[in-house]
Amino acid sequence: MVNGAGEGCAQLSAVADAVLYEGYLLYPYRRSSAKNRVRWQFGVLLPRNWVERDGPVTPGISGSADSWYQRTECLLRMRRGDAAVRVRVRYLQLQHKQVEAADADGGHRPVESLRTADGITQLSFEEAVPRETELVFTLEELLRGGRTAAVGAPAGAEYEPLPAGAGRTVRRRREVRAETTVVAEPLAPELYRLRVRTENCAEAPDPQAPRGAVLGQALLATHTLLAGDGVEFVSLIDPPAGLAELVRGCRNAFTFPVLGGRPPESDSEDGATGSLLLSAPIILPDHPQVAPESPGDLHDAAEIDEILTLRTMLLTDEEKAEARATDPRAARIVDRVDTMPQEVFARLHGTIRSLTPVQAPAPGRPAWWQEGGDEGLSPTTDTVLVGGVPVGGGSRVRLRPRGRGADAQDMFLDGRTAQVSAIFHDVDGSVHLAVTVDDDPAAELHGWYGRFHYFRPDEVEPLEVTDAPGQVRPPRPQSPRPARPADRPEKGRSDAHA
Repeated sequence: MVNGAGEGCAQLSAVADAVLYEGYLLYPYRRSSAKNRVRWQFGVLLPRNWVERDGPVTPGISGSADSWYQRTECLLRMRRGDAAVRVRVRYLQLQHKQVEAADADGGHRPVESLRTADGITQLSFEEAVPRETELVFTLEELLRGGRTAAVGAPAGAEYEPLPAGAGRTVRRRREVRAETTVVAEPLAPELYRLRVRTENCAEAPDPQAPRGAVLGQALLATHTLLAGDGVEFVSLIDPPAGLAELVRGCRNAFTFPVLGGRPPESDSEDGATGSLLLSAPIILPDHPQVAPESPGDLHDAAEIDEILTLRTMLLTDEEKAEARATDPRAARIVDRVDTMPQEVFARLHGTIRSLTPVQAPAPGRPAWWQEGGDEGLSPTTDTVLVGGVPVGGGSRVRLRPRGRGADAQDMFLDGRTAQVSAIFHDVDGSVHLAVTVDDDPAAELHGWYGRFHYFRPDEVEPLEVTDAPGQVRPPRPQSPRPARPADRPEKGRSDAHA
């Protein structure tokens, strides 16, 4: 996808690859691991008659729910008359790897595992093949009703003999039928709304079949890369003020678009635009990047590379052998960890991207690194002034995440009401309010486990002041919850600010 932003495209492609294989295979990377028996969780587009067997799907922003379509909507500005839009649709096609042992009569029979004469164990497993289709349309074409193109993948099978005539490995793929429609509509001079819709066009032979029976017809980890010639895309997270209302009119389903490439050297005073866009089933910030310290994908971007690397190093020889036999990508992870140079591993310990001035401790209080630095702090009873109003545990607030620099997922909570559970003081001197959202069905459970959303005092508005500061309001209606382990007290725990 060449459009004059080669470095930015390379960076965005690395992020897109991480999205493509997120959750593909998780530590300990073995077939026998329970977590690797429930796979394919993001951007899964299945046949419509299977998805809607019990009724229409409910559109959502993230793509962790099964659907039969994905819709991306964004704004773009035209910068010259011959403007064109480039759309790259990417996904995984399921491939079943079946190990077959040779019979005495010259035939083959399927087996779960087979150890060959060279001492290597072969395992049957579900693999995946990356697919992508690039579409290029002029803006003029898209304004005349749009264009539709096939983005599916054919069925296929490959046979690979095993050493010494022990058997063979058969890899089979079912046909994936899909199409993408791209349409543009004018909103103002040189301003357009772009819509990209990808659909699974297949029909499941049995709509009541279990999920695993129809995954072979699905698009897995579906996402879209967009670029252009003579166009620029408008951020949906940080749009120019004059376009904010039009951005709110964009309707994205089972995916969310963010700007790609390198972030600008300096912040614009009036929103963000860019030449690249990634629409992914996992909510990301604008300009997402893979950390340069990471030597390779571990298929679990929510985890810390250093921890996963250490754990993989400590697998037994038998466990590593099973991981290598499970999948070629797992084999590469194990080999990379086993041969990782010390200087590469040391970089995984962390880095400093930016520095801010250290805030002086409050008068009479030692700095956080000194003995007694946290004495007197009580997250559940401390308060903080917000607009002259003391806010603490039990207070109700309206969430107003700051427009610029806010976490991408916090933006979707703008205007929602929440209850404050605790006030946390960070080591850099900042203060955060731990809250649970009022209409979250799992709010009470989140409070029980200490899983909160965190906002700064200037990102909330007090709703009422009838309760004394720190006085906890009556709990929400109870929901079923597991017993808390006796040796793991949760009171006052903060996962975000340790």
